Amino acid sequence: MPKMKTHRSAAKRYKVTATGKITRRKAGIGHLLQHKSASRKRRLFSVEQISDAQVKLVSHELPYKKYSR
Repeated sequence: MPKMKTHRSAAKRYKVTATGKITRRKAGIGHLLQHKSASRKRRLFSVEQISDAQVKLVSHELPYKKYSR
């Protein structure tokens, strides 16, 4: 049986917490920051848990889903 492979872009985009939840970065913080308010940027810098609809899809991309630092 061949080994399962981790989807490398998914491994770079998502982190798994110690309790097994999957987190992601929020969109809109890469560039064009000068016109965004400070409160909006603070909100965007935080990480967020992925939605319930996406858990199954992301879990398929991360077959060895264990705690990552």
